[in-house]
Amino acid sequence: MTMGVNLRIPLPERSAEIIVVLIEPEIQGNVGAVARSMRNFGFDELRIIAEDGYEFEDEALARSKHAKSVLLNCEVFSDWHSCMDDISIVIGSSGKRELGEKVAFRHFVMPEELGGRVLDISGKIAIVFGREGVGILTEELQMCDILVTIPTWEGYPILNLSHAVTIILYELHKSLIEVELGKQKGLPKTTQGNRILDPELRRMVHTLSEELAQVVNVQEHKRPGISDTLKRVIMRGMPLDDEAHRILGVMKQSRDALREKHFEDE
Repeated sequence: MTMGVNLRIPLPERSAEIIVVLIEPEIQGNVGAVARSMRNFGFDELRIIAEDGYEFEDEALARSKHAKSVLLNCEVFSDWHSCMDDISIVIGSSGKRELGEKVAFRHFVMPEELGGRVLDISGKIAIVFGREGVGILTEELQMCDILVTIPTWEGYPILNLSHAVTIILYELHKSLIEVELGKQKGLPKTTQGNRILDPELRRMVHTLSEELAQVVNVQEHKRPGISDTLKRVIMRGMPLDDEAHRILGVMKQSRDALREKHFEDE
């Protein structure tokens, strides 16, 4: 077997369409290494969010080795919302973990858990990685549905970008192999496959969570945490479209009832 080349075999078949998203990558070599890691584990869809566009230089192409096709087919978006317009689940990665029982909103899953969660679903799933310098900003993490973190040593927790991508994609690929070998681990399989939300329903979950948080009777500073908890718990359950419609119906009625009560109290 020739080392370091692409064999002419098809990519692995997966229910979910996994898309790696890089936010404003700063080092061309890292982007090339990300492409190589993606190809190592059978993934080939890459998106970059960069306000002023993004051009691949020789360093990125050289570091990608035999995965240049990942870079050549990469889609570049100017902002978060255009990039995520067709995405059903957004998974944000971060090494900035909060500790203790009263966590504000960074409720993470581990990479091995992620494989179990996305195994049975279909549709487009974005796994987002932040800038080399500051990672994913807080406001961007709040727009994610699931958060994943790699359990690094707390003394030096932040991984190189391409290393983080490699670890998470390895766990996703390993989950597929375990199923093929009859050794499925992680969370139990659902009774019905294709658990994915229509992207518009996902946006409605986010919107209604925010609207509900605005009408409940709590102190003002608690509203963002309530909104984030609602959408995060709902999305972690990965509801089917009909389940999401029922949940959204209850949320709408609750919002309207609370608004009416607030109006009567005034």
